[in-house]
Amino acid sequence: MEKLSDRDKKHLWHPLTQHKIYPEMLAIARAQGALLYDEEGKEYVDGISSWYTCVYGHCNPYILEPVMQQMQRLDQVVFSGFTHEPAVRLSEELIKILPPNQQKMFFSDNGSTATEVGIKMALQYHFNKGQKRNVLLAFEEGFHGDTFGAMSVSGLSVYNGPFEDFFIEVERIPVPTAKNIDSILAQLTKRLKNNNLAGFIYEPLVQGAAAMKMHDAEGLEKILALLKSHGVLLVADEVMTGFGKTGKHFASEYLSTQPDIMCLSKALTAGLIPMGLTTCTEEVYMAFYSDEVAKGLFHGHTYTANPLACTAALAALELLQTEEIQKNIQNIIQWHTAFDNEIKSHPKVANTRQLGVIYALDLKVQMERYGNLRNRLFKHFMDKGVFLRPLGNTIYILAPYVTTKTQMDRIYDAIRLALELV
Repeated sequence: MEKLSDRDKKHLWHPLTQHKIYPEMLAIARAQGALLYDEEGKEYVDGISSWYTCVYGHCNPYILEPVMQQMQRLDQVVFSGFTHEPAVRLSEELIKILPPNQQKMFFSDNGSTATEVGIKMALQYHFNKGQKRNVLLAFEEGFHGDTFGAMSVSGLSVYNGPFEDFFIEVERIPVPTAKNIDSILAQLTKRLKNNNLAGFIYEPLVQGAAAMKMHDAEGLEKILALLKSHGVLLVADEVMTGFGKTGKHFASEYLSTQPDIMCLSKALTAGLIPMGLTTCTEEVYMAFYSDEVAKGLFHGHTYTANPLACTAALAALELLQTEEIQKNIQNIIQWHTAFDNEIKSHPKVANTRQLGVIYALDLKVQMERYGNLRNRLFKHFMDKGVFLRPLGNTIYILAPYVTTKTQMDRIYDAIRLALELV
């Protein structure tokens, strides 16, 4: 029988892949908990929750059961002109844990579309008010998705290069540190004298695609407060950071100045079914609430608020707030801290950082983001039965909350060995 990985090559085009150089794809046959199994039966610890989605583990029956039941009642219905119980219930439950200023929710299909909606909200908010604010502000090295608006505000040229001539207008500032925050604030104060800034989109505290680059909460708070005082809408992209990964439900909870708009996805549905969500304040919503039809937010996706995705999100939300999951999160934080105390002084480690269950270390070696050395490192981890996906010379862990100590030790051991091999 022809192998699945060979059949794959005939018709499939994979993301972030130059197929001429890297034609081989590993076929995953099944998954359970924190483990993946390939078509040969080999087991891998999923050290990144399959791109930060399956945080409660793969094929979790607590999530599967209600979704299977929902399938037999209502699978899909248009959300324009209709509503349904899973969407209404999800809004009621989410509002309990979102920052208290968030009041309205707009569903879409994934993380990119969640930020796309947030960008459009920020731009149209001012347009509806008759204000000419058509520039967006973003952090350097930010990443907000692959659709055009999301690409425009992203700062990683490896993804954006061929498209940059077509982007909306965006200005960038560095992430805050103790050393640069005063100059950033001075630059912004000067810039705000000619204020055509519509919104500021930011990944609060952790820039995922920038290799888990972490920035200063105190500095971010000062930036947010200054921009908010000048009417710039704050758009928090919590697609990666949301739902427990930073040790709080949302990274924005570490800050006093709350966003006007929040973008959510990934762990929202526990990795089971794609869905995006953009939330906003009542003030933002009211700028679209009008007798003029054209002032509405005319954005929609076929699978908006899909009942199955909403049901998965409801179950995930219940799991997040259980004593067991919260205890697991704290355990992982402690395990990472202990590992960091051991590894941070290693001669081949340049620096380390941690926030919640997110842990990252940089190797003292020059390495391309998708170069040969990085790929050898990736192969080393897979050979050891550990799925880690280095970003250049950065090795990071963002494992499911159900990962056991034994499984986490397998990840740590693979990293220890990698340090000896580099």
